[in-house]
Parts: sequence; structure tokens; C-alpha cells
Amino acid sequence: MSLKGKVCVVTGASRGIGKGIALQLGKAGAIVYITGRTLTSSGDVTGSLTDTAREVEERGGRCIPVQCDHSNDDDIVELFDTIKKQQNGQLDLLVNNAYAAVKMISENKGKSFWEQPMSMWDTVNIVGLRNHYMCAIHAARLMVPRRSGLIVNVSSGGGLKYLFNIPYGVGKEACDRMAADCAVELRRHNVAFVSLWPGAVRTEFTNQLSQSADSAKTKKSGINFAEGETTEYAGKAVVNLLSDKNLMSKKSGKIHLTSDLAYEYGFTDIDGRQPPSIRQLSFLLGQNPKTAWIAKWTPGFLYIPRWLLAQAGNKF
Repeated sequence: MSLKGKVCVVTGASRGIGKGIALQLGKAGAIVYITGRTLTSSGDVTGSLTDTAREVEERGGRCIPVQCDHSNDDDIVELFDTIKKQQNGQLDLLVNNAYAAVKMISENKGKSFWEQPMSMWDTVNIVGLRNHYMCAIHAARLMVPRRSGLIVNVSSGGGLKYLFNIPYGVGKEACDRMAADCAVELRRHNVAFVSLWPGAVRTEFTNQLSQSADSAKTKKSGINFAEGETTEYAGKAVVNLLSDKNLMSKKSGKIHLTSDLAYEYGFTDIDGRQPPSIRQLSFLLGQNPKTAWIAKWTPGFLYIPRWLLAQAGNKF
């Protein structure tokens, strides 16, 4: 599968899911602009834009790192102006992945919303939501005249029902709604907008957390990161979406689980595994201590339909 000649932007790509997506785009031959606050590694900082850029180019792609504070509007304007000038207005893909709240969410795990600092709201939703909208605006201004493009919001099941805290869930549901509503206005211009739900992902942070004294908190949350996806699983999903000839007719405006896309497109994770899906009956039974024993005897091919999964978020 070749993306040679495609121009892509992945925000928040110095580490984690963003880095994994950039690596897979590079492997497919794309020109990849990556953004983040950390240009080079120093001290105890793990991962940087230069590290990601080097690995992308080792995979065969061309990578342009752009240091960018996604809470600063001027930085975002400059980013897309640079792409417009350097690529003659071409932009084929924007992946909205930048996020600034992982550490703060972890530090406040278990606290009720009235016990958390008010700054939690802004930390979660300025970079993780408002910035996504602003980047989408600038991307659309490049994609619409060319009548081609895909915008991806990296979201999660926290947009369906409670997960972690209030600002997190509100932000993720808003990301999903943004994708659906933007897709309505972009459809006549042949530009797609989707929301992507990775499962539990083994990022640098979650790997570090599982080895620390806070690992008990992680296990108590019901999320088993040890059996989760690598950061490149979402990257394979994005590459396949961008290559899908039925993107506009079948995918735009919808939420897509990485696990569902893996099944549809026929890919596995980079370690050869097929990570569990939140739609697998065995996975869902395993999340409840009372039914965990049943999960061991439940076939992995039994999935709940998407319409039933959606009922978990029904507010009527």
C-alpha cells in the first residue's frame, strides 16, 4: 500500500499514538509533517520530534518536524501557512492527536470533579478539543479547493460513557460530534472527517506507569494496558482509511474502532497480535469481576453489534 506523494500532518507526534501513526505513514511513503512541543530529547524527556523524524525517514518516508505549541493559535496558523507554501497548497491528511492532559489525569485519578483543580478542564480540552477544531479549519481551507482530503480526530470510548473524569468524557464526545458535524458540511466538497477510537494503547507513559507504584491504580481502572495495542496499530488503521476508495461513501462522519478496521482491512498489530476489541463479548465480560470467569470460556469471535454498543451512551 503506497501513499507516495501524499502530504500528511500528525499533531502530537513526538511520542505515543501520534508517533506510531507518523511511522506507519512514513513506511507507506508519505510526506509527513509532525508537531509537538519537544524538538530534541534532553534530561528525562522521553521522545522528541527529531527522534520521530529520524525513524520515519528510516521507514522510507519524508518527515518535516515542526515545533508547535497547540495551545498557541499563532503557532497553528504558522504551521499550515508553512505547509501551504512548501507543498503548493496540497494537504491530504490531518490527524488531530495532540493532547496535553495525560499526566494531569493520572495524578488526579479517583478524585471527584469538585475535588479536582479547575485547570483540569482547560488542560484536557484546550489542546485536546479546541485545537482540533482550529486545525480542522485550516486543513479544510487547503483540502476543499482540491476536493480531496481526510481529517481524523483521535478519540476514545470515553466519548460513549464515563471514563477517567468529567472533562475527559466531555472532550472525547465533543471530538466525535465534531467529526460527525464537520463531515456534513465537508461532504459536498469530497473531504472526509472521521473519529478514531484506539483501544488500550501501550504508550511510553502507560508502560512507565505499569512499572511504577501507580500500577495498582491502572489495574483498578479496569484497563489492561499489558494486552493493549502498540502505538502503530492506529497508524495502520489511518493508512488504510486514507487508501480506502469508499472513504466518502462508507466511512466519513462515523466513529471507527482500530480493532474493527483491522478486521475489515485484514491487518494485525506490528507484533503480529490481534489486540482485544471493546466489542468482543469476552473482553466485556472480563471487565467485571463477577463475570470474568465466564470470559475465559467465551469464544473470541463473538462481538456485540455497534448499535448495541451505542446504547451505553444513550441519555434518554
